[in-house]
Amino acid sequence: MTNEKRWICTLCGYVHQGSTPPDTCPICGATPDLFELQTTTEAPRQESASDQWVCLTCDYIHQGTSPPATCPICGQGAEQFEPHRADQQGAGAAEAVSVVIVGAGIAGVSAAESIRRASPAARITLLGKEPDLPYYRINLTRYLAGEISRDDLTMHPEQWYTDNDIILRLSTEMRGFDPASGHLTLHTHEQLAFDRLILAMGAHPFVPPIPGATRKNVTVLRTLGDADFILGQLRPGLNCTIIGGGVLGLEAAGALVKRGASVTQLEGFPWLMPQQLNRTAGGLLARHAEKLGITIRTDARIKQIDGDERVHGVLLESGESIASDLVVITAGVRCNSYLPRQAQLTVNQGVVVDDHLKSSAGNILAVGDLAEHRGVCYGTWVPAQFQGSIAGLNAVGGKVEFAGIPRSNTLKVLNFDLFSIGQVHPDDGSYQSFEQMGNDCYHYVVFRDSRLVGAILMGDMGPAAAIKHLIEARTSCSDLLHRNPDIDGILAFIAAGSR
Repeated sequence: MTNEKRWICTLCGYVHQGSTPPDTCPICGATPDLFELQTTTEAPRQESASDQWVCLTCDYIHQGTSPPATCPICGQGAEQFEPHRADQQGAGAAEAVSVVIVGAGIAGVSAAESIRRASPAARITLLGKEPDLPYYRINLTRYLAGEISRDDLTMHPEQWYTDNDIILRLSTEMRGFDPASGHLTLHTHEQLAFDRLILAMGAHPFVPPIPGATRKNVTVLRTLGDADFILGQLRPGLNCTIIGGGVLGLEAAGALVKRGASVTQLEGFPWLMPQQLNRTAGGLLARHAEKLGITIRTDARIKQIDGDERVHGVLLESGESIASDLVVITAGVRCNSYLPRQAQLTVNQGVVVDDHLKSSAGNILAVGDLAEHRGVCYGTWVPAQFQGSIAGLNAVGGKVEFAGIPRSNTLKVLNFDLFSIGQVHPDDGSYQSFEQMGNDCYHYVVFRDSRLVGAILMGDMGPAAAIKHLIEARTSCSDLLHRNPDIDGILAFIAAGSR
């Protein structure tokens, strides 16, 4: 094998081999400047490409000859989509194989779309556990807030699956599968044969072992059914307590306040969104949330959930009792890894996959919240979409690689823009940090060994792309730091580097 240049897309993790980066990334539509050069000794592979429109706000990928009127994820108009056209070459010799996809979330549907584009002859069966047509789970809080309708949640109308010769089976649950025989068993005891199996079963909500968590009106928010249950409880003045101060919990709190509920948010950490934000940024977000009418309690330790058959309140270890007619637990998720473990696939936190998203059984791939790639379970929407597209290509003979996605978060929480990337919690004296607050904006950057390693932006997303590129490129900033700059000088340096 000869040395080949590897160009890794810094947005979606797609790997291109060749002397130059591609004109556009066939997975996410990124331009050549967003590819990073690495080296490898692996043999070259063929590419895949398709007509795509990428939302500049949330990275949603729309397939088609024109952008959608509005982005189904963030609601931006067609003018916020960037066109990327690439010649369709296929991802290797597309095989006329039978592919079963278990899970009809964004990862599973993206896999089905990708398979059909690459192989008109492939037989595709998509299994969904829920009774509803596949929908955008990321938009459940917008649905809860009344910003979009139930129909707006749906990814594709039912006819789309028929038109694309995709067998869609709803209210269908897998009981087990056998990699060796290529068969899976459904909850009805029916068996399905497969040449390739794509596991996209996602994750389930984590419910901490809180006494009283099984009382009526204590719920989670993961499915459309959960959202409909919460909507069914709403009335003016409803006392709602949300356990968890992460993104989902905050978005749910904002939605319920908008519906007229009285909402108290409990976070056990000293500030909100502790994984993505530092104490200062978390405090700023809390003040913004309180202006919207949400009561924020941090450092909150829950002793039990009180009530009889139905919840009446949440008792804190401090002795304070918070009246609650409804409790929503948003304490994170856990991979649905039981069946893969039972089938003796290699499982750590999630199903362990290689750069082709294949599990320890070569005919089985895993994507989305269920997949663990290079020790990382992403648990977010954008990587799930990208992984689904790549796995779909590989299921029909492709050799497309996923190199990972930079750990960054571009979020819109409570109508407040947030960006967080890299190491935002310096843990020793080798880090240098700079911050600035003003005009409803917050900028925070972290350097180590003369390189930018982390950043938080609030209210101003302007420098986000340049910061992301500077961190990924591991550019030395020693000349800048030797001048003892203030935050304005650093931001000017970052902006200049993006031009």
